[in-house]
Amino acid sequence: MKQESTAVRILLVGAVLFFTGLILILPIYTVLYEAFSKGLEVYWEGISEPDTVSALKLTLTVVVIAVPLNTIFGVVSAFSITRFEFPGKSWLLTVIDSPFSVSPVISGLIFILLFGRQGWFGPWLEQMDLKIVFNTPGLVIATVFITLPFVSRELIPLMESQGLEEEEAGLLLGASPLQVFLRIVVPGIKYGLLYGIILCNARAMGEFGAVSVLSGHIRGQTNTLPLQIEVLYNEYNSVAAFSAASLLVFLSLITLVAKQILERKIKTAKKEESLQDEV
Repeated sequence: MKQESTAVRILLVGAVLFFTGLILILPIYTVLYEAFSKGLEVYWEGISEPDTVSALKLTLTVVVIAVPLNTIFGVVSAFSITRFEFPGKSWLLTVIDSPFSVSPVISGLIFILLFGRQGWFGPWLEQMDLKIVFNTPGLVIATVFITLPFVSRELIPLMESQGLEEEEAGLLLGASPLQVFLRIVVPGIKYGLLYGIILCNARAMGEFGAVSVLSGHIRGQTNTLPLQIEVLYNEYNSVAAFSAASLLVFLSLITLVAKQILERKIKTAKKEESLQDEV
């Protein structure tokens, strides 16, 4: 039995490592190999090309706007859903989950129908001299929609598991609702919140479908980094394309490192809580 269990263990672990290498490590190696295949000088030329620099700046701009917005929405929506009963609660949950079921390309087309020149709000936006489609606001809206569920869906089950006892005790002892939220709710959800922010950030950096529809592919203006990579690759400028892709790889690795550090902190916190409960 021990030999069989060892064999099964080795087989399962080997299968996991094989698929990890095939799906994750091999693509990353290919990107970095192709990016540096013609030397550091050519690589630097690829990442310092004006359109690529503009695409990187635009990607970071969209992320810096979209992630905080979804963080605020995630905290407010999770708190409302877990603490209150109100009409339309099930519909709110459906809206939060909708990016998981709707294709990003379809969501981009929907925003075109809403904010495009011939869309529902098109004439009004034109009168107000506001340009959403083929402009940075459209990219932000698309990214916010695509990354909408990540913070909320991390916090909702966490808040449900915490219960209301500590919050009710704080209110009975004279604390204001804001004090209860900051001193009781926030410390209890901080790791889940950070985890949701990391996932939201990773998804926002790599968004392609909805952003592609709303960007108009204007080089140097509305192309984010994933779109710029596609343009360069379609032009058979493979070294520049892989050089730009390496920037996304580095950003993704930073996100993965942050995720690993956070997971270790979560495990350490759980161990400390279990030890305190035993004492």
